[in-house]
Amino acid sequence: MEAMVQREKGNNDAAFDLLRHCQQLRPDAPEVYYLLGQYYAALKQQEKAIACVKRAAELAPANLTYLETLAQTYIGQQEYQEAIPVVERIYETDKNRLEMLEMLYQLYQRTEDYEQAIRVLNQLEQIDGKSEPLSTAKSNIYTLMGDADAAVAEIEALAQQYPNDLNYMALYGETLMMNDQQQKALEVFDRILSEEPDNVRVLMLLRTYHQAEEHSEVVDSLTERILLSPHATTDDRVRLLRQEIALSEEAGGDSTRVLQLFQRLLALPDTDADMGILCATYMTHKQMPQDSVSRVYEYVLSRQPDHAMSRLQLVAFAWQQDDMDRVIRLCQEARQYNPDEMAFYYYQGVAYYKEDSLDQALSSFQNGIGVITSESNTEMVSDFYAVMGDIYHQKGLARQAFEAYDSCLVWKDDNIGCLNNYAYYLSLRGQHLERAEQMSYKTIKAEPKNATYLDTYAWILFMQHRYSEAKVYIDQALQNMDDTQDNSVLYEHAGDISIQLKDVEQALSYWQQARKTRPDDKALNRKIKHKKYVKE
Repeated sequence: MEAMVQREKGNNDAAFDLLRHCQQLRPDAPEVYYLLGQYYAALKQQEKAIACVKRAAELAPANLTYLETLAQTYIGQQEYQEAIPVVERIYETDKNRLEMLEMLYQLYQRTEDYEQAIRVLNQLEQIDGKSEPLSTAKSNIYTLMGDADAAVAEIEALAQQYPNDLNYMALYGETLMMNDQQQKALEVFDRILSEEPDNVRVLMLLRTYHQAEEHSEVVDSLTERILLSPHATTDDRVRLLRQEIALSEEAGGDSTRVLQLFQRLLALPDTDADMGILCATYMTHKQMPQDSVSRVYEYVLSRQPDHAMSRLQLVAFAWQQDDMDRVIRLCQEARQYNPDEMAFYYYQGVAYYKEDSLDQALSSFQNGIGVITSESNTEMVSDFYAVMGDIYHQKGLARQAFEAYDSCLVWKDDNIGCLNNYAYYLSLRGQHLERAEQMSYKTIKAEPKNATYLDTYAWILFMQHRYSEAKVYIDQALQNMDDTQDNSVLYEHAGDISIQLKDVEQALSYWQQARKTRPDDKALNRKIKHKKYVKE
């Protein structure tokens, strides 16, 4: 009892010592051995654990708990031969424990004692009656034993017991075929099809047979018959189409027949969205035109308007074509059917932003905040807040912009675009320049040849009056800039840095280069006129 008290308190060392003392006091107490076995198992001393549980079962042969623990211990050690008599004893003790018979069947299979496995299955059959799982299991065992006649006879008996169930008849035909009795199997299949012409199971079996015989025309005919059958399930169709796709690829990749099959299937009233997805995936794999693939995704949405993946794919296509109006429209429709899918708020917001519709973009993002969860895509949420920050900045709402940037960095602290913009906007306001420098430095470490990031870092150094250091980075920015873009800001910053280093000629040259793009910029013109840095 004291051992149990210590065990309940979590003092397992004390409990273990007390139990071993109990063993010395009374070596024939089964409960002591049973409990010690648990401790030895926890200590990874499997031999001692098994010995203790085995001893407990010997001392209390009617205790089913001990017997079951011993059986499970043997099975856990893959000592199946030792487990068998223990499980047999449990079943003999309690004939209501049918799961013990099922366990025995598995154990006899593991030890390849097929005769005993058949004996156990017969016992189960006497209790539960004949059934497809039991008959199939017996037939499989007979096959493993090399007794083809018994394997066939077992399923034949099942079919005869339930003559009106064509599924059992089909199973009989399949068993005949598996045991090289094709002619008899074909006769059984003909009998079934005469009563049920669209029996998909039989048609599948016939197709397999004719494939083996290389009767390609018959195979093609059966394939179409199964795919177009009203009794074919989506799983049947998908499985068959995958086979057809594989055969097509092996034969050289001609997609004509596969696409014809898809076309006929999608025209059926009972075809579901999954078939459309498979078709679109195949067309994408075959690099077919986007407008053709788009029509399939639109078909899917016509059958299942809340199919988010299809709509997201259409959004992706529209995005690639820079059709922001279509992106906005698709996302607006999606929000009716998938109101909790954050991606649609994100893409709609960014599309509005790219069209300079700042209020609509901000509205999309604000509506989307409510559906962000801990399971949301981290990078997308981070960009979500980053774009919000950019919008707030453009609207002159600095506090809200910086709060959005902070949220962005909570989700992804290395969001490079956000770090750059956040740092630059802080520097423009002359605020938190040390933090701005730290953020900007991360960006140039990540992308050391990005002219925009180099310019930001140079400008922050300029704002800290570290002009010589700033010149190093603005020179790198000028070396790496894209000549096809407007680089007037880089030239202006280069001039500002040069003038502080007393290089007036170089400063004027940079400012004049910037003025080519911005001839009416008053601050820039004042710098050139007065030959000195002028704050905007």
